[in-house]
Amino acid sequence: MLNSTELRYCLNTMAEMFPEAHCELNHSNPFELIIAVSLSAQCTDALVNKVTPSLFQKYKTPEDYLSVPLEELQLDIRSIGLFRNKAKNIQKLCKLLLDEYGGNLPEDRDELTKFPGVGRKTANVVVSVAFGVPAIAVDTHVERVSKRLGICRWKDNVLEVEKTLMKRIPKDEWSVTHHRMIFFGRYHCKAQNPQCEICPLLEVCREGKKRIKQKGRSNA
Repeated sequence: MLNSTELRYCLNTMAEMFPEAHCELNHSNPFELIIAVSLSAQCTDALVNKVTPSLFQKYKTPEDYLSVPLEELQLDIRSIGLFRNKAKNIQKLCKLLLDEYGGNLPEDRDELTKFPGVGRKTANVVVSVAFGVPAIAVDTHVERVSKRLGICRWKDNVLEVEKTLMKRIPKDEWSVTHHRMIFFGRYHCKAQNPQCEICPLLEVCREGKKRIKQKGRSNA
């Protein structure tokens, strides 16, 4: 695993590479954000952003989502994967939000995970982006980057990755690091064909060095 000096180098380098890293899901308030993040499960942000403009124009409040038949909401998000289950969870979320919280989205992560379709990752995104609470949401990019760089262990599960990152990264950097790691994984250290040859972190990345060595052997 990376030592503290190497980790600091990685964090600083990602900050230089992606100084404007941010949540790429379009939204204008916390309620829209939790809907967008819920839709993004096993789906790209880009695809969600194609659906939400018309969705948020049609549905502005929890009451709006509950005023239509489930089948109509399913049709509105049909281009998104798992749209049937997601539509069902959105209506359940809206009902719980009205029944238990007066329509006001709670700012506490544990409270948010009580909502249908909202797991720990979604809750962390919402508290961080919407309410400014320090958090690290471990999505597929954050997990992959953490393990490839050796910040965490390969055998760690998602919760263990989150706990390790929270322990090793200063709390006031949690939220911004989360976004930078997503950008690093989405646009540079990709799942397929990571840009190891031109990566400024190659000198501290055992995974990258191994990939380049294997590539050299295959080309020999």
